[in-house]
Amino acid sequence: MSETIMKISNLTKTYGSKTALDNVSFEIKKGRIYGFIGENGAGKTTAIRAITGLSPIDNGTVELFGRSDKKGLAEARKKMGCLVEHPILDMRKTAKENLMLQELLYGNKDSSKIDKILTRVGLGDVRNKKVGDFSLGMKQRLGIAMSLINNPELIILDEPVNGLDPMGMVEVSELLVSLCRDDGITIVISSHILAELYQLATDYIIISHGHIISTLSKDELDSLCTTHIVMETEHNDEAMRILTSNGISDLGRDECSISIFGNVETKDVAQLMYDHKILITQLTKHERTLEEYYIELLGRDA
Repeated sequence: MSETIMKISNLTKTYGSKTALDNVSFEIKKGRIYGFIGENGAGKTTAIRAITGLSPIDNGTVELFGRSDKKGLAEARKKMGCLVEHPILDMRKTAKENLMLQELLYGNKDSSKIDKILTRVGLGDVRNKKVGDFSLGMKQRLGIAMSLINNPELIILDEPVNGLDPMGMVEVSELLVSLCRDDGITIVISSHILAELYQLATDYIIISHGHIISTLSKDELDSLCTTHIVMETEHNDEAMRILTSNGISDLGRDECSISIFGNVETKDVAQLMYDHKILITQLTKHERTLEEYYIELLGRDA
């Protein structure tokens, strides 16, 4: 079983009358890539700022590498790198000069280490190029390089692929997968688009309106997005009651149809409706897309 390196328990944060985080709890295990997913304003950045110590919390506990006390957290955060919202870069300076400034924050000055990091993120050939001439994807990779300056075991990245073109997204994704697979770095990446992280993450934490609505692995997500049954009947209210009373509870409903999720066979649903004299007018299997699953989750939360 993987080691838990971060444990968030009942995290709460308010701004005036607005609750940004409402008893948020989740765990991060070593050697995995987590997609932290939520619509804009869901609480992702607030949670990240609390975890990284950039913002105080009202209630709850942040535990990193087994430490939750004030002194212990300060030490544990030295093993963590982060990129919150967007990299702070000096456009007039080169990539190497930007990293040198970042390294000074840790009291170090090691030119060879900086060269290695720039090469690791694919910027070795442009280390002496001014950042103002970089593409957005190159700037994001430089931001990731800055998060690696203290040799972290965990990095947290806030929207690192936001606004990138498809090629830039692929390049950043391949880099992050390599950092996890080859360097053993655990990664948490926030995004408001589930599909952006589908090929990248091994696990997903979905937040909406300040509270966690789902935590699942990629395999579990694939299972949920395989197929479900869509049924229309002449008496949908009664059909819903029959399904629920027979142990089929993972259901969705719109104006005309019932959606039946989970490991349920079409023939069993048809037999159940026949036994209760409910006339089915439509019964089909439907492939659920990532976007449909995500929107449905948000709809349930709302």
